[in-house]
Amino acid sequence: MLTLEDLIGSRLVFGIPGTVITPEIVRHFQETHAGGLILYRINFESPDQLRKLISDLENALGRRLLVTCDHEGGRVIMFRDGVTIFPSNQAIGKTGNTQLARRQGEQEGKELRRLGIDVNFAPVLDVLTEAYSPNIGIRSYGADPELVAKMGAARLSAMQVEGVSTCAKHFPGLGPATLDPHLKLPTIQATWAEIEKNHFIPFSRAMRTAVHSIMTSHPLYPNLDATPKTPATFSRKIVHDYLRKGTGYKGVIFSDDLEMGAIREICSIGEAAVKTVEAGHDMILSCHDQQAQKEVFHALVEAYKSDRLPKKELDESIQRIEMLKSRRTERFSALPATELRAKKENDEAQTLVKEICDLSVTTLKSGAALANSGSTAVLFPRLSKLADKIMIEREQLDEAAWLGQTLQSFGIKPKIELYDIDANAAQISSATQAAAGADQTLLFLFDAHIHDTQKQLLEAVQAASKRLVLVLLRDAYDAEFVKDRTLCLTNYGFRVCDIQAVLRKLFSPSAVPVQ
Repeated sequence: MLTLEDLIGSRLVFGIPGTVITPEIVRHFQETHAGGLILYRINFESPDQLRKLISDLENALGRRLLVTCDHEGGRVIMFRDGVTIFPSNQAIGKTGNTQLARRQGEQEGKELRRLGIDVNFAPVLDVLTEAYSPNIGIRSYGADPELVAKMGAARLSAMQVEGVSTCAKHFPGLGPATLDPHLKLPTIQATWAEIEKNHFIPFSRAMRTAVHSIMTSHPLYPNLDATPKTPATFSRKIVHDYLRKGTGYKGVIFSDDLEMGAIREICSIGEAAVKTVEAGHDMILSCHDQQAQKEVFHALVEAYKSDRLPKKELDESIQRIEMLKSRRTERFSALPATELRAKKENDEAQTLVKEICDLSVTTLKSGAALANSGSTAVLFPRLSKLADKIMIEREQLDEAAWLGQTLQSFGIKPKIELYDIDANAAQISSATQAAAGADQTLLFLFDAHIHDTQKQLLEAVQAASKRLVLVLLRDAYDAEFVKDRTLCLTNYGFRVCDIQAVLRKLFSPSAVPVQ
């Protein structure tokens, strides 16, 4: 017989530190009865190690967990090995080809199940607007709701066929947010009419495609729920009345991480957890801080014991969660039977990635292409310095060696100048001198909207270069800072596949307009 604490714990998804299971982690999961685990970059060393981590925790607890991750592709990828590194949603959206999205979902489903993942918090179904989007940006398929809907549905249905439950996010739509909820509390002024005309369309399609779960978002939507200090996460009007009852959605509804800055602006995390359950969520995420996770558990226990939260809805949530868990019987799906089969699958996956990227590279501004002769200065950010925060591919941990080898394969012998993403004055000066002393310059820019030093670097290099080609490594918003008649390209990301695709297009004279 499950206790009240068991039932409450089964609704909780917690993150853990490190790459091995410690007695403290086991004790924490025992004391909070947590039923869900979310895995991040800090938990990963290798596929075998990750499988051992999951097995060790489940064996120590004597029960099955719901194992989740954020595997969106592009910017948001947690595991360096054992998965195919696909480009961002926006890159795939640019192809307009749902078969490519479907094939991506198939491959992701196979790979994630081999790692023991039950639920992937993807795809992002937010629709971009004309507003600057610092958080979603390239994570979205684009600004056309029908495109977002069909690409997302193709990918999620294929992933689910392979055994991974997907999670459409961020309901009711995070595309218009001009602040990042990880840091601040955004306000989105969309009306119900605007939501249903644009932002709800991909979620509606996902529900018709039988998406197993949906995740909400943290912004305030004052035209949807005017109650003060009530983001979508806390809004019963949005979550219970509209999403659960209004649409008849029967799957699991997840909150986003309650440890984000947007929520911390409003109340304590314990109170946030209670409000999130009151709104109608089935499962609650608290992804990083163990003390915060304890507060979530104890606040919910107190809320049920004091009858602030109804036990009838608790029972209904448990039924939905059990249904989600029951979709898989084995913890890990089998690896390819032979090395030959594994190689064949990997080769086919890399061919798919190349096909997507070659279709998605976009020329944002036309200008003179690079010449095959003369000296070339290549200015590139130190992506390796981001490796303690996000997953950086192994090749890019030594940027100069990898980039030099890649460019030489195109017949270019570059003078490579690396700079920090938050470049200091000396680095900007050195990069500018390198540009001034070369016949032509290839500048890879990370994000001049977020990092002011990137904008300073761009301005200085534009003024100093004899001929400049610019590659945007994150969102395309930085194109507004680029001078006319300067060739500017992007593949909506900084992954190896993105950069290789841009270089293929850049050094193919028939593919790039020359003025």
